[in-house]
Amino acid sequence: MANIIAVIWDCDKTLIDGNMQDPIFRRFGVDAREFWKTVNSVPEAFQKQGIRVNKDTYYLNYFIKCAHNGTFPGLNNEMLRSFGKEQKFYAGIPDFFGKIKKMFNTDPSYSEYGIQVEHYIVSTGFAEVIRGSDLMPYVDGVWGCEMIEAPDEKGTPVISEVVYTIDNTTKTRAIFEINKGIGKLKNIDVNSKIPKEMRRVQFENMIYIADGPSDIPAFSLVNQMGGATFAIYPRGDLKAMQQVEQMRADGRVDMYAEADYSENTTANLWITHKIRQMADRIRDREKTKIERSASSSPQHLS
Repeated sequence: MANIIAVIWDCDKTLIDGNMQDPIFRRFGVDAREFWKTVNSVPEAFQKQGIRVNKDTYYLNYFIKCAHNGTFPGLNNEMLRSFGKEQKFYAGIPDFFGKIKKMFNTDPSYSEYGIQVEHYIVSTGFAEVIRGSDLMPYVDGVWGCEMIEAPDEKGTPVISEVVYTIDNTTKTRAIFEINKGIGKLKNIDVNSKIPKEMRRVQFENMIYIADGPSDIPAFSLVNQMGGATFAIYPRGDLKAMQQVEQMRADGRVDMYAEADYSENTTANLWITHKIRQMADRIRDREKTKIERSASSSPQHLS
């Protein structure tokens, strides 16, 4: 069993200040508020007709529509990756990712037991935007929404079909996939039967970090399985702070802090401390296993 500590991150309003689509709106001169108002009104209209629509992922269909009606001309996966470089990260990101990633690399008291930290991003946003960001040198896996392209009338590739989605409920599926090592181990999928103790990332070695109530299914899963949970709110946003405080009071999250990951901030210190606690527990367990398996020295027979 690998001794992996997994830090699992939401993206929008957790790592970045706003939504990852904001640079797209700026590039094409689209009013973000009006765009989301329109997107959010469509599921409501369909639901009045008795048609269920996934509110978390309907926006993908609307982006495809806008890519073909001239609102987002030529929008394709390459362009989405380019928007990754325009993301406005909260203070301390992505440096904090690098710091965490190498916490135990040079400390033999941990590295001899194979203890290491991995970063995963699980988002209802565009996977390609995340892949194009400055986070990727430190990220071990991305779960997000994926689209494929088709040529337009000029032969230019444009997003045309949704082929994979993550919503606020299926984030829990992604966490199970991280648990089993999907993407790291060959011939393993989410339905593979693997004994709990043999899974690549134990739930108790996970930290899930996100910004609000929409992540309650993921928070609940990680909490129930013995992992740690942490909520983020934007600086100066009283309503958001009250929201995460209520989540803490209700036992949904272990701790919360302002969205600032700089040195000596609450977020930086708490996450680092929790990783250290997990590493110490793993090390102590491995030491005990070795001590129990070591045979006593042979003695002369009298």
